Amino acid sequence: MRRYASGVLRALCAVLCAAGANCVYFLARFGAYGLAPAAAALFSAGLFLTMLSGIGISGARLFFLHWGSETLKCFVICLCISAAYHIVLLFVCVPQDMRLWLISAGVCAAALAFQFWVGIITVYCLSLQLGIKQRLLGILCGMIPVLHLIMLRRIVRLCSREVGFETYRQKLDKSREGDKVCRTKYPLLFVHGVFFRDFKHINYWGRIPAALRKNGAVIYYGDHQSAASVSDSGKELADRIRLIVAETGCEKLNVIAHSKGGLDMRSALCCGAAPYVASLTTINTPHRGCEFADYLLKIAPCNLKQKLARTYNRAARVLGDRRPDFLAAVDDLTAEKCKKFDAETPVPQGIYCRGVMSKMKKACGGKFPLNFTYKLAKYFDGDGDGLVSVESARWGEDFVLVEPEGERGISHGDIIDLNRENIPGFDVREFYVGLVSDLKARGL
Repeated sequence: MRRYASGVLRALCAVLCAAGANCVYFLARFGAYGLAPAAAALFSAGLFLTMLSGIGISGARLFFLHWGSETLKCFVICLCISAAYHIVLLFVCVPQDMRLWLISAGVCAAALAFQFWVGIITVYCLSLQLGIKQRLLGILCGMIPVLHLIMLRRIVRLCSREVGFETYRQKLDKSREGDKVCRTKYPLLFVHGVFFRDFKHINYWGRIPAALRKNGAVIYYGDHQSAASVSDSGKELADRIRLIVAETGCEKLNVIAHSKGGLDMRSALCCGAAPYVASLTTINTPHRGCEFADYLLKIAPCNLKQKLARTYNRAARVLGDRRPDFLAAVDDLTAEKCKKFDAETPVPQGIYCRGVMSKMKKACGGKFPLNFTYKLAKYFDGDGDGLVSVESARWGEDFVLVEPEGERGISHGDIIDLNRENIPGFDVREFYVGLVSDLKARGL
């Protein structure tokens, strides 16, 4: 019913805009130039009345993104109406009023251009799902007839889906607000992977922490260095865990660790953190390493590796790492090192341990650089997420393999919402709500 009402309102607004934009001929024909302000008001009314269809959408960003999408839909309808009108008018005006026809067409084109730019600037500024690729294609295809309409349709559909999906999520969170489905007995500790840090304004975990907090979760972060050996990172995390427990009195933590962070946490358990950890969930962690990492380290010249290490370590210090060690971090991800570590570090008793892994289905299913590493990783390690293989990630008493329907799959970055992308068939935020809800159900 709401969709039908929105369609009727859109058609009405399009007619109002078209009437305001195409009245020049009649105003001139009957000498009613004094009605020009009324025509402008008619066009403006059609432009802004589309906002009515956004009533009920929470948040200014989504509300105006919806308005921008509706404005572009109205633009297409107006374009069709105006084109048909001026084709008919051409036969009426030729040959005596050709000048008037050109003026009418010019005024109409200016009005439609204004409507288009209002809509496209709005969605370009407010959409979080329009990637750089779509934005650039939109600009390039804007110069090519037919293709510009095809690209415009894609942009509008993507933005409309974004509004619909985010509105659905808002309603879902609102419906269970009182249930606090993620209010676990022990707080959550999120542990990042290699070559990243826990920044205040750029969250490694994307939109996941905010979604969990809306459902009652209490969250802390590992705040350890971006690149260090597994043993050094483990010591850092053990100290961090003891500090959190001492300051908050929470007794224990539920740890969720991604990629190398899972290895770092297993090391932390051996460094005295075990009594303060209620559960450990590893996300796409290479428990038995990456064979292709061995290959890359073997073929890379020593001077290149040293140069990369020096450059990275220098940059990491600027960003806050105290003792970054690029080569030690990479070396600890090789199959040889990880298999040795896995054999020497059994699954701890008294701590609920769970492994999670996702799977890509084709190279174009991941963003750069995973679209390049996918085939290399698959050749050496088998099916995986573009970096880590499924078999390498198997660990713990429970194992969850994320493999949604469709041709894309879920990459090493998708599983932590690194790109903030709404992937069809996989709601990453709801996936983590499910993981944490399960911890709550286990009394953790």
